[in-house]
Amino acid sequence: MAGGEYLRRHYRELMGARFAAFAASYKETDLWIGVDPGSFSGRMEDFASGLARKCRLELESYIARRPEFRASLVPIADDPLAPAIARDMLAASAAAGVGPMAAVAGAVAERIGAALAAEFGCRELVVENGGDLWLKFEEPMDIAVFAGSSPLSERVGVSIPPELSPLGVCTSSGTVGPSLSLGRADAAMVACRAGAFRSAALADAWASAVGNAVGEASDIEDSLGLAEGREGLVSVLVVKGERMGIRGGLPLKLFRRDGGP
Repeated sequence: MAGGEYLRRHYRELMGARFAAFAASYKETDLWIGVDPGSFSGRMEDFASGLARKCRLELESYIARRPEFRASLVPIADDPLAPAIARDMLAASAAAGVGPMAAVAGAVAERIGAALAAEFGCRELVVENGGDLWLKFEEPMDIAVFAGSSPLSERVGVSIPPELSPLGVCTSSGTVGPSLSLGRADAAMVACRAGAFRSAALADAWASAVGNAVGEASDIEDSLGLAEGREGLVSVLVVKGERMGIRGGLPLKLFRRDGGP
């Protein structure tokens, strides 16, 4: 579920008939959006692409004024004058102890998802940005974790009850995709419920923090402990090679090789 053109295509093929799906993009921002068929509108694609452009331009403009926002690998001072999406990223990075850009994919996904839900009254909605997810749903949602060459890839995941909606679910990997990771986890997945406008940013930042802590399989237990008891965190799942660990409120879900439960 994290990074890479192959992974994005593969994940999107597994989403099934539950959603009417479309893509929205601007420059490198490439979103897969699924909405319950009863809420679908032909205006959604242009609306979402416009939001992606707005998010991107706001961040580019802010980075031009404050280059450390992009470059720092640790939290930087909050800025009350920053655009809202940058404030989300600053807050998430401060909570998880990582740089603001560690939260960018999740922050974009949730900003667009929340705006779509408000504009079109969506019952169910999935916004996927490079494998990082913002979810709004009314029926249980099962999420499998893609973990590269690990034998556990797409075999393990979580089952999420609808009372946790809206929710952010993000994954960091040190072995899959182009995103920067200081660790070697095959997958570090974090689910957060911290309010509709910052749950995915927080999940993205914490996924990076947890993934950074995994060099070897023996690090799994300590990495899970990093996020234990933190505000907004619902569950953490880490995969390294043939080993995995899970902690939090979501039950482990096992999947068949064909992606079924």
